[in-house]
Amino acid sequence: MNNQPKKLIPEELDTYEWQMWVPDFGQMGQEKLKNASVMISRCGGLGSVVAYELAAAGIGRLVLAHAGNVNYSDLNRQLLMTYDWLGKPRIESAKRRLLELNPRLEIIAVNENVTSENVLQLVAEADLIVDCAPLFEERFAMNAEAVAQRKPIVECAMYDLEATITSITPGQTPCLACLTPEPPPAWTRQFPVFGAVSGTVGCMGAMEAIKIIAGFGKPLLGKMVRIDLRDMTFDTFNLARNPNCSVCGGF
Repeated sequence: MNNQPKKLIPEELDTYEWQMWVPDFGQMGQEKLKNASVMISRCGGLGSVVAYELAAAGIGRLVLAHAGNVNYSDLNRQLLMTYDWLGKPRIESAKRRLLELNPRLEIIAVNENVTSENVLQLVAEADLIVDCAPLFEERFAMNAEAVAQRKPIVECAMYDLEATITSITPGQTPCLACLTPEPPPAWTRQFPVFGAVSGTVGCMGAMEAIKIIAGFGKPLLGKMVRIDLRDMTFDTFNLARNPNCSVCGGF
């Protein structure tokens, strides 16, 4: 976090008044959000909702990584992309929409997906990581670097009408490599998705990030929620660390 915390200005006190009424959050929690930096891997169906909700909640800075241009197929779920931006960079559309919502927000917008070459710097820019990438190559790179830098991670994923979410504290909870040492063999880049499904878990991911940063509530540390919106079931179960994990086993 910032060594010289910024205080809330009168406009922010008015903007965030209602959420500061939440027990155990208050003005202190709001100031923690203002002084925090969150890195989001991809601003698609999941990440766009996480970014939007964090911007609305008053996060101080977002670090966004997402390559490519806006396509028609993005528009059923990517809430930061609009028809007038077709053919233009997704990351610039996301930045524009977020600043319309919160002009005080600082944004580092990177027109790249996470790779082994850029992940160190991206993680270093943030206090917390929210992983919303569709490809396991990106997720594994982000997980390994966040664990190495001891940065907490909120891990969100979805497929069809199902979704999962867990939060990771390196050295204390299972990391992604504990849970999924190898990419699922059947995983593909394109998969069935409704925006309402990615939106559901995206909102939950934003709330997990807010709880961890502000230090209230009970984040999903060592636990995972599995959601099936086909029959509206939400199941929570415990997770165990792998002592031989190649990423976090030595911590």
